[in-house]
Formats: sequence, C-alpha cells, structure tokens
Amino acid sequence: MSLITTLARLEAVRAGRAQARATVLHRHLSDRPLAFVPLTTAGEAGAPLGAMVGTDRDAPRLLVVAQPRDRDLRFAFLADLAEAVLPYVESYADGVEAEERKETDPETGRKVPVEVELCTDAPQLLVPSAAGVEFVRLLGRSMRFRRTAEDDPDTPYPAPARVPLLGRWLTHYGERSRVPGSSLLLPMTGLLSRHWATGQSHVEDQHLGALLAWIDPPEGESGAEAALRAETGRGPDGLLCCPPAGPATDPAFDNRLLAPATARYDAARAAGSPAALSRAEAEIRDLLASQLRPSWDALWRGADLLRTLPEGARVADRWKRDRWSYTGHRDRVRAGEPPQPKRDDAVAAAQKLAVRETAQARLDAQEALDDPLVMAERRVAGEAFAGRVTEVEMAYSDAKVPRPRPLVTVLTEDRPQLAESAKVYRALAGGKTQTGEFVSYAPGGPVVRLTGGMGRGKVPEEGSVPQEGDHVCWTLFEHAPRGGPELPDAEAVPWTHGGPPAAVAEAPDPVTDEDFV
Repeated sequence: MSLITTLARLEAVRAGRAQARATVLHRHLSDRPLAFVPLTTAGEAGAPLGAMVGTDRDAPRLLVVAQPRDRDLRFAFLADLAEAVLPYVESYADGVEAEERKETDPETGRKVPVEVELCTDAPQLLVPSAAGVEFVRLLGRSMRFRRTAEDDPDTPYPAPARVPLLGRWLTHYGERSRVPGSSLLLPMTGLLSRHWATGQSHVEDQHLGALLAWIDPPEGESGAEAALRAETGRGPDGLLCCPPAGPATDPAFDNRLLAPATARYDAARAAGSPAALSRAEAEIRDLLASQLRPSWDALWRGADLLRTLPEGARVADRWKRDRWSYTGHRDRVRAGEPPQPKRDDAVAAAQKLAVRETAQARLDAQEALDDPLVMAERRVAGEAFAGRVTEVEMAYSDAKVPRPRPLVTVLTEDRPQLAESAKVYRALAGGKTQTGEFVSYAPGGPVVRLTGGMGRGKVPEEGSVPQEGDHVCWTLFEHAPRGGPELPDAEAVPWTHGGPPAAVAEAPDPVTDEDFV
C-alpha cells in the first residue's frame, strides 16, 4: 500500500467517509453488463444454492436449487443458468469489424499484415466480490467436462446440452479475470476499492454493503457507523439486515430458516404431495430472494457510483484487448476445439505468466498517465517527477550525422530515484512517448537530455522540445512495456521442464554373464 493510499485511509477515518483514490474510471464499464449474484450451500463450495442473474436491474431472474444434494436439481439449475447467460454472451459474437494484424508467415517466417475479424463489443459479467469471481471459475471447471447424452448415450447422469458450453465460457472469463486490467469479469468490491479508500481494512472492503456505506453513507451518519451496521446489524428475527453478498450465506439464516424449509421440502417429496411440494419450493424461493436481492441492488448501486467518473483515456485500449480475447474464444468454440485443459503445459503456463506480468506493467503505467492522482503516488515513490522547465539548451550528438539532443532543466520539488544515465519518458500529444536520459543535477533541478520523439530531421519537430515555463512530467518507467522473449513450441520443451517424453525409449543393455556373481 502506497503512502498516498495510507494517507487517504487516514483521511477517510477523520472525515467519516471514503476518499477518492482516482479521478477517472480505470476499468471499462459496459452500458449493458450481466449481473450475477450466486449463493452456495454452507460447507459445499461446488453445490449452488441459488442465484440472481440478468441485465435488467428491476427484473432479475431468480434461480433456485431447493435441495442442493439432488444431482438432478443441480443439473436443472445449471441448465437454467446456461439459458440465462449464453444468449447474452453469444449476442455479441456476430457484430464484427475488420482489423489488420501482423501474423507470422509459415513459409517465410516474416510478419505479414492479415485482415481478421474483431468483435465490436464484448459481454461483461459483474459479480459482488472476489469470492464471486472464484465461484465463476469453479463453476466453469465443474461444467466444461460434463458429458451430455449427445456426446455419450451411455454416460451416467448426462448433463443438459448447453451446460458444457457455459462451462467453457465461464472458464475463459475466470482465466481472463486474472489478467491485470481486464474488464470481462469484474468484482464490484474490487472496482469500488480501486477508486475509493475507506477507513477499514482490505478484508473488510470485501463486504459490499460495508464498502458502499463508507463511499455513500446515509445522511447524518458516518461511514464507520453505517459500515458497522451493515456488517453486524440484525433485525428482531436475529438475521442480518444486510446479508453477505455471497456466495456464502449467513449461518443464522441457514439454521433458523433455510434448514427447516429444506426439511419441509424433503418431507413433501417423500409424501408425494404436489401441493405441499409446490408450497415448500415457493417458500425456499422467497427465502433465497430475501438474501439475494439486497446484494443485487447493492451491485447496481455500485455501478451507478462508478458511472459518475469519466473513463480514463487508455481504458479503451485495454478493452480492445478484452475484445480480442472474447473473439479468439468465440473462434475456438465455433471451430469445435476441445475444452480448456485441466492443467496447462509448460509453454502455456509460461505464456500466461508473461502476459500477466506485461499486462500488470502496462496497467500501472497507463493508470498513472491517465490519472494525476495515481501519478502522484508514483512521484512520491520516486518513480516520476514533475515541474517547470527553467532552461533549454540546444545540443547535438557526436555521430557522423549530428542529431539534436537538447538539454532540459526541470525545477521540481520531487525526489526521483535517478541514477547516472537513467532513462526517462514523457507522454506527448497523440499517444507518442518521448525518451530522454538523466545527465546531472543542476542548481535549477535535474537536467534531462532528450534522445527521441523529435522526428528524424536535424531540426526538432515543432512542439517536441519543451520551452521555458512549460510544465512537464517525466517518468522512470516505460509507458508501453514490452513482453518477454519468445517461448519454444510445446514439442521442443525438454522433459525436465514438463515437455513430452522421448518418442521411443532407449533399449536397456543386454544381460551378460558378467552381471552375475
């Protein structure tokens, strides 16, 4: 946690309400996201109990498993979930635009431009908290390998036809959520805590009701008081006034209401009474709705708060990468490729790690460039400095064809961690980046030699060299981090690193008389 964030949390305690950590929205928020609020059975993470799902905040679809131990009822729940989610996910698949990408020519090995399809938009899933993201991943893992009656007529307990397909999509969204900056699957608590600092711990920020109480407390009440009531306040019946946002349920609710209602449902099934069974199922639906609806409303309330912030300038670039991810998985599904493997091979795992590391560096840089409040954190950490230009001295390189290398002195109160010849970077208009190197400290401040971003001529392009009196901001981190080295094909990985074993094992030495004593 940075010093700025710590100060913001202390200020939140003093002021009695959350303090801004950002001035812009750093994640893409769809105009029509799919909200998903799940509940699971206590003690059984893989046994769904119910869910609210939909794109209309006023008309959520309630899905219920009256008896989670019944395999048929669980499959029926998953089939209903597939009917609710897949039409939304697939509705974005056919809206495409032409995009040019460079791909490797298999004959020449060179990069050549190729025109491919890119979906113009992508579906977005919103869940209440990080636990909801993990539940989406767990659902995907448990569903994508299910056998259907069409796949294998003899399979025991065949799954409904669309369940494995939903598992593949949920697995993709769960994996994509691990890429820093991705917006395909977002936890509302993570979104809100990224943009506001509260006066409570990170663990307490996972309670959506308490987090919203800090950000937007009721009139005449402090955030701490409202958050405490949201976390622990109980009504006359002993139940929480603000149920947890799932997938876990309140133990008091389980013991006092849900368990007796489930017992009545089991008794009605055993008695074979359709009327009693219908009443018992309706009772369970009402109970689960009472636990899910507060979290559903809180999720949409959090989205409303986020929409008050303008979107960051570089958010669209990261969302385009999400669109590429969605388009790629759409193509794999349509091509009939098998589901994602249970475990990645060595190359795939290394590629995922490299992608996530590069995405994290890119996200850190872009958030700082989009938001002066985030840049302030980097300046305090010595990773950037800003100030007024006090002197510009024109100089040239010693090459055979001299190039302009102006020396710029910046008056700043920051204390950057500058080493000799350290590279620095400055954002220019049009998304370009200017490079420079630290020369020395002068009485007026750090002296930077410009090394790029001035064009190819002997005279710098207009506007590429700052003038005296201009305010500039230099960073010690790259604005467009590059990925790591290329990785070998899976077939070329040695067995010591998880690659395939040798195709033909060597024959053992023949046994001779000398082998016996």
